[in-house]
Amino acid sequence: MPANLTPQYKEAEERFRQAATHDEKLEALREMMALLPKHKGTEKLQADLRRRLAKLEEEREHGRRGAGHRVDPGHVRREGAGQWILVGPPNAGKSALLRALTHAHPEVAAYPFTTRIPQPGMMPYEDVQVQLVDTPAVTAEHAEPYMTNLMHGADGIALVLDVTADDLELEALALAELLERARVWPATRPLPPDAPSFVAARPVLAVGNKRDLDPGGSLASRAHQAIGADLPFFPAAAEHGEGLEELRRALFEELGRIRIYAKEPGKKPDLERPFVLRRGATVHDLAVAVHKDIAERLKHARIWGTARFPGQ
Repeated sequence: MPANLTPQYKEAEERFRQAATHDEKLEALREMMALLPKHKGTEKLQADLRRRLAKLEEEREHGRRGAGHRVDPGHVRREGAGQWILVGPPNAGKSALLRALTHAHPEVAAYPFTTRIPQPGMMPYEDVQVQLVDTPAVTAEHAEPYMTNLMHGADGIALVLDVTADDLELEALALAELLERARVWPATRPLPPDAPSFVAARPVLAVGNKRDLDPGGSLASRAHQAIGADLPFFPAAAEHGEGLEELRRALFEELGRIRIYAKEPGKKPDLERPFVLRRGATVHDLAVAVHKDIAERLKHARIWGTARFPGQ
């Protein structure tokens, strides 16, 4: 199938060839991505442009780091029981989801690219807090350079899609490619035997937003297939609160955390502020979380709950 490249695309391509700086090349390359016809005949060209764009963005980021110490705009300090990164295309409803699940107040608007920097918020779940981070929109043409590091370092990734979007499959493909660039492998999929050590297996789930506009559920089913039928999928309507409680529970449970309620000798246990540790943690891990001096002096502990007898 012929590519049928437009004169506007060829002009942008010529500007790319003549560009002298990284910024000029990036601007021209992004324009080429936007002007490139999207069909079967341009799939290889699309992939090539995305690789070149990713390489240029990485080179620019390395150049900035070498110019002296700068604040990383993509760094978000971890808080709570775990950190989820919300990733999605323009107008998918990530900011509305953050606002509905947390006490954060991100800017929410009907136009794309409203979110410009990562926006964290704390989601209450029973007696713990889970951190959610809204991020700038991702398209096939562009993702902020810091997104890969932010995603790789997180505890989980939530892919947010608008189930009513016309170009749903292309949006899902862009998110899948960003996951690959971030070296994140969904934990629901078996890790390939030859996977390099730097690939991180993480919980990855999908949120099909705007389900209130999909009464029959057919659009949500299409979105689930597009993003990956093996990924946990949660239809929701952030603006109306539909499906949020199921999603809230999953965002905690998928982290694989346990809650431990500490008890001082001779006193009642503190049932309001649990210590949250990874599943499989030891008594020593809890002692370290309480205070390193306690961990150093620890000789034994008494356990209630899963012990063979109370106070074992």
